[in-house]
Order: sequence, then structure tokens, then C-alpha cells
Amino acid sequence: MTLPIVAVVGRPNVGKSTFVNRMIQAQDAIVHAASGVTRDRSYHRADWNGREFMLVDTGGIEFTSDDEFGASIRQQAVVAAHEADVVVFLVDGSVGVAPGDEEVASLLRREKVPVFLAVNKLDTPGREEAIHDFWGLGLGQPWPVSALHGHGSGDLLDAIVESLPEREVLEEEDAIGVAIIGKPNAGKSSLYNKLLGVERAIVSDVAGTTRDAIDTVLERDGRVFRLVDTAGLRRKSRIDESVEYYGFVRAMRAIDRADVAVLVVDVATGVTDQDQRVARFAEERGCGLLIALNKWDLLETPEEKTELVARLPDKLGFVGFAPVLRVSALKGTGVHKMLPMLSTIYDAYAQEISTSALNRLLTDLRATGHTVSKGGKMLRLKYATQTGTRPPVFTFFANHPRMVDANYERYLENRLREAFDLTGTPVKLRFRQKG
Repeated sequence: MTLPIVAVVGRPNVGKSTFVNRMIQAQDAIVHAASGVTRDRSYHRADWNGREFMLVDTGGIEFTSDDEFGASIRQQAVVAAHEADVVVFLVDGSVGVAPGDEEVASLLRREKVPVFLAVNKLDTPGREEAIHDFWGLGLGQPWPVSALHGHGSGDLLDAIVESLPEREVLEEEDAIGVAIIGKPNAGKSSLYNKLLGVERAIVSDVAGTTRDAIDTVLERDGRVFRLVDTAGLRRKSRIDESVEYYGFVRAMRAIDRADVAVLVVDVATGVTDQDQRVARFAEERGCGLLIALNKWDLLETPEEKTELVARLPDKLGFVGFAPVLRVSALKGTGVHKMLPMLSTIYDAYAQEISTSALNRLLTDLRATGHTVSKGGKMLRLKYATQTGTRPPVFTFFANHPRMVDANYERYLENRLREAFDLTGTPVKLRFRQKG
């Protein structure tokens, strides 16, 4: 049900992310001169000569490192290699066989999948003699490449796709795109891992651990979901490092291509300005929305729980359409309700309501006599029709559409929500002149 996987592994700063970007012809992977930029393994869809596969960018493997994430990064890279159908071991041809290359090669020789030894940074054609020392790693033929300029990448890709197994492909358009969003340390990665049932994203108490958006497709009860664990969103004024800035941009892209966003709120700190800002991002981009009150188990008394829920309308009233789940990503409490709720939200987000049903509602609204009048004129809604989905868009034809104010628009939205199941989805209302 998934694309074959090609994992790119190697020491830090050998050009893995540049190589990944070259292979997919995009700037999805973060490229930066600093060591340890890629922490989690990030997945990117790729195509070569009509053969699709998933390319996995991993963190640099180091066996001696002062980085507090060193062990987790190494483990993530090892897991990526273990679950892959093909492994590309990238080394730095400009420095020759370096300390650490032999240790990585030793790990890879234990894997029962094809391993391609790609010697990178041979940016000047004719330097193929630089690859000879790499035969000693015991991984077969070294492949000279330049991720920066593309030299040798075509020949390498030809060989890689020949080694890929045939696999039934799950079309991405069949998947419900779900962006897991929220401020740093809200528990997004823990929730992401709990939903998947495997340790896919590194979980840490350090803000900004997740810098790349990581997609994973899973299937539950006949529905297919594409989950994206995004970098923690924080105020732009606090994004000091360029790396974190690019992660922020990537998170915005994740929201842009999601159908439904899950706003993870840390109940230990309550709903903050950052939570409101993140919710506004999703609402403005027309995403369905689910609010997950995470770490619910940390609230010890019924009074604390009641007070937090009572404050939600004040803090997140502008997304009052979003259902609320109380969960503990660490313990798994309530997480089982999330995927069914996401299905419900998506169904509302993508539904089409017939024009006849909308105009029956309009007839009932006229009978109430509630309308807008100004300067001797009275607003009359003639008929309505749905003109868009994902999210639903409703167009009302009226005699004086400019008379519609914010209060009346809210009134119409509330009546629509009462009449139809619009759980978790924003709606857009349009008003046009009759005729």
C-alpha cells in the first residue's frame, strides 16, 4: 500500500539534504552549513523515468558527538535504513574516507537490502579517481556524484530504480491531509507517534526539535490519512536561527496542503497567544480544525478541568466550529477518538449540500422575519447555492448584498450549522446581487 523507500544515510555535512533536493528537484529538505540540522527522518516523494518512490532524508550518523540529540539522530537513521528497500550511503569525496565512514559501512553491511555507495562533492568532472579509496568500505561499486551540480545523479538513479521492488501504490489524492500543528513543546511529536504506533519523530522537551515537516500515510477502518508532523510554530520575532525560520516556512506549507489541522494545546500552560495565532493560521487557510487538549492527565482536579474548558470560548471562540478532544499523547488516553473525528471533519469539509436543501432552509429563515434594514431598504435573500467545497462555500443572492453585516453573516453561519453537519469545518459565505 506504500511507495518503495530509498533511505539516504551518512555522516553529518556530506550533503544528504542537498542530494535529496537534487533527486526530487525541489527545496523540501533543509540545507544548512551547521551540523545536525536534519534531526528526524523526513520523507519526500520522488519520480524517476515514471517510477515513483519515497526518498528519506536522515540525520547525520555520528558515533561520538556532544549533540544532546546525537543518539536519537543515529537511531532514526538506523531505523530508516532498516525499513528501506534501498539505501544510499553518501560520503564526502572531497575529503576521502573519513573517520566514521567505516562504522556506518559496518552497520549497512548487516542490512539485507541493496546499498549504493554515492561519493558526493565531486563537483568537477574528471575527478572519478577520487572514488578508488572507497572500495575499501566493502559496499561494492562507488558512484561518483555531485549533488550540487547533478553530475552522475542520472546514472545512480537508473541503478536505484532497477533495484526497487514492485509495490502497490496508494494514491496520495485518496488520503486525508492532516497537519499536526501547535506551539513548541505542546506534544505534537508524541501525539504523532501515538497515532502511528511507531517511533517516527524524535520526541524531546527541547523547543524546535522537529524542524522538517514529516509525512506518513496510514490507513484505519478504510480511510487513508496523510499525517504531517510540523515544526513548532512560534512568533516570527522569536525565530532567531535561519534553520528554525525555514522549519516555520515548511509548517506553513504543511497547513496550506492539509485538509484538516489538529491544533495541539498544552493544558499545563493553557491556551496561549501562540495557540490563538496558530489556530488563526489554519482558519485563514480554510483548513478543517480539531483541537486536542494534550496532557489532560496532568490536570488533577475537576475544577481545573472545568475552568480550562470554560475559558476556551474566550480564547478560541473564532474557531468555535472546531470539536475538542481531551487526550494524553504520552499515555494514549483519548487518542483512539482522533482518527474517527478527523474522518467526520473531512466529510463535512468535502460535502456538497443540494441547492434544494439550502433553499428550504432559506424559506424557514424568511418565515422568522429576521433580516437587516437600513435607510428604508430591507435585505431580502432570494436563493442560495453551494459554490465550493474544501471548505464549503455558500453563495446567497440578494436584493442588496452590501447590506449584509458581520452580525447577520454570523447569524446565517449559525443557522447553516444547525441545519447541516458542518463539524470542524470553516464555511465561507458569499453575497451577490440577484440578476
